[in-house]
Amino acid sequence: MLDFTSLTLTDVTRNFGRRRALHRVSLRAAAGEIIALLGPNGAGKSTLLSIVATLLVPTSGTVRYGDHDAAHAGAPLRARLGLLGHDLYIYPELSPAENLRFFAKVYGLDGVERRISAALEHAGLSHRRDDPVSGFSRGMRQRLALERALLHAPRLVLLDEPFTGLDDTATHALRQRLAMLRETGSIVLVTTHDVETIEGVIDRAVMLHNGALAELPAGTGSLRDRYRAVIARGAESSAR
Repeated sequence: MLDFTSLTLTDVTRNFGRRRALHRVSLRAAAGEIIALLGPNGAGKSTLLSIVATLLVPTSGTVRYGDHDAAHAGAPLRARLGLLGHDLYIYPELSPAENLRFFAKVYGLDGVERRISAALEHAGLSHRRDDPVSGFSRGMRQRLALERALLHAPRLVLLDEPFTGLDDTATHALRQRLAMLRETGSIVLVTTHDVETIEGVIDRAVMLHNGALAELPAGTGSLRDRYRAVIARGAESSAR
């Protein structure tokens, strides 16, 4: 069984031709830990999630899941990983129940109808379970896509801007969902620009800037204040 007690990145670098997207990124996450990955657009956040999800191979460096190297983990790793990216992978011509049923079959899950009912309740879509997704708002699709990513109870959860399009009620529900993932011992990496929204949910935050990773130091100020301070120091260093 694949060990998911930790996720360790060591000196991960990723180049796209002559452009360097990530430069010697090192990070360790433990089971039951939620880490926010902050940074401006183009900082490399989505690239980093894609590498952790094994969708991209690093140019150099290593990614380990417990005692297993990413290069050799293969299908057992992907079966225990949940990914919500910019592409929601939701079929608009199908209903929420049909979408979830399809992915349950892909994962080879048992207790499918029970899982679907629970997922729709978490998404607040039980009353729309048989309606075509084509008539749903972006926020409703986002909520359904999150439950699609969590349907198989993954141990490593990667969320790329999961608060996009959510109203206040759905945002509160997502915060509760993240707390549940912590309680069940999942490792969660979440990218977001909604710094105020994520504060109080995460265990710690790191920041990518120009492809390099920095830990946001603990402090008495708000998460946004500490984030801005690190950005400002980086700008001052670049100007020298």
